[in-house]
This record gives sequence, structure tokens and C-alpha cells, in this order.
Amino acid sequence: MISLINPFDRLQMKEEILRSPPFPHFCIDNFLNTEFADEIYNAFPSFQDAQKMGKEFSSVNEQKKIQITDVSKFPPAIAKLNQLLGSPEFLEMISDLMGIPDLLADPDLIGGGIHETNSGGHLDVHVDFNYLKAKQWHRRLNILIYFNKDWQEDYGGNFEIWDKDVKKCFGSYAPIFNRVFVFATSNISYHGVNPLTCPPEIMRKSFAAYYYTQEAPKNWDGEYHSTIFKSRPDEWLKGNILMPTERSIRFAKRLLGQTKQTVKSILTK
Repeated sequence: MISLINPFDRLQMKEEILRSPPFPHFCIDNFLNTEFADEIYNAFPSFQDAQKMGKEFSSVNEQKKIQITDVSKFPPAIAKLNQLLGSPEFLEMISDLMGIPDLLADPDLIGGGIHETNSGGHLDVHVDFNYLKAKQWHRRLNILIYFNKDWQEDYGGNFEIWDKDVKKCFGSYAPIFNRVFVFATSNISYHGVNPLTCPPEIMRKSFAAYYYTQEAPKNWDGEYHSTIFKSRPDEWLKGNILMPTERSIRFAKRLLGQTKQTVKSILTK
């Protein structure tokens, strides 16, 4: 299956990865065989169909995005892409490139799979959850492949990488057709997607796969965490009011749910 990926200079790429601030990453255009990439592009469901098949996000930090992780709902071309990204040959190649031995592909695609974002959508700057408790796996790597033809600069939706304090943006990448972006996940790998300003009929389409290891990374601090969002320097209102308010509401809902469960268990005794 590895022949579905266009050849590139792996040695040169490994050298570039070592020099890539603020955390190891690389970007390749024309990543997949063109015919295969076209098949995937044509297989993407409409936004309306995706809404029926997946999960839609509508929080302060993530809006108008659909995520489909159920492999049984993937069209054949996208199912084939998923198989490629989880194949032993691909895992060996990406492990060698990133210097992370024994990478494991997540068969459940937790957080990954088909992603579609509508006009007005965004994904604020964040670091991802770092541990799958059910499998006891440590998250190590993200792969994002874009399938948007004729994407215009003024459409927004760029993938951004930031420093650990979210003060400086080190790179902004348009989600153009057949571009792949790969980066090592850690407690400093802050990234996000700026707001989409494309016409309503245009969708931002991508496929995401996340990789893990059984062994903890050398610099792991021993703490498990879920996704951690931070506001950009020009997002004072969001960082100081909207995000704290939403966190408080979520905490209150969890507390209420726990209280109801406790009362229910007492009454049924």
C-alpha cells in the first residue's frame, strides 16, 4: 500500500524535521498518488450527510466541525486511506522519519477520521489529550491530510503551529488539496485552525490519524490531561471571559450529574 504515497527524499526530510521549531513537524504537498487523492476527494460526504453520520462540535473553542470516526461509514476510498495510514509499512516509515520507535495506529480513530468544517467554523489553539486510558497508550503523533481543491487564501481555515506560550505563530498552512502535515504531540505542541471565511457552500475537508506508543515519552511529566485550549494574543475576550465561563458551566454540569447519581443510588438502596 505504501506505493499510494508519492516518493520523497526521506533523508532530507529527517534532517528538516530535526531543525523544525517549535516542535518536530513536516509538511509535504502532493503527498498521495494523484489518482488516489482524487478518489478520496470525490468520496467525501456532503456536510449535511456528514452531520447524520458523525459528531458536530459547537463549543467556544471548536465550532461547525463534523467528525466521523466510525470506519463502517467510510466510503471505499477513505477506508483505503485509513488502511494505508495504519499499515505496517506506513508505521515503519513514519516512525523512522519522526524518530519515534514502535508507533501504534488507533483502530478506533478517537478524535480522528473524517473532518469537515463549515463556513464560520474554527478550532482554537490547543494541545491534544496525551493518554488513552482504555489502552494505556501515550499519544505521540498527529497526521492531517487535506482534500480541498481551489482553496483560496481569503477562505481562512489555515492550520497554525504556535510556541508553548501561544505568543508567536511559527507557521500557517493552507489546507490545500493533497497536502499532509505531520507533527509530534507533546505538552508544547500548540496548534489550531483559524476561522473559516469561505462561502457557505465550501467545506474544509481533511482526514486525521493519531498515533501512540505503549512506552511513555522521555520528557513525560507523569500527568494525564485532556485537550488544553489557550487563546491567541488577540483573543482577550475569549481567553478571559468566554473560555473560563464555559469551563465553569461544564464543571457545574458534571457536579450536578454526580450529585443526581449519588441521590439515585441512595434512594434505590
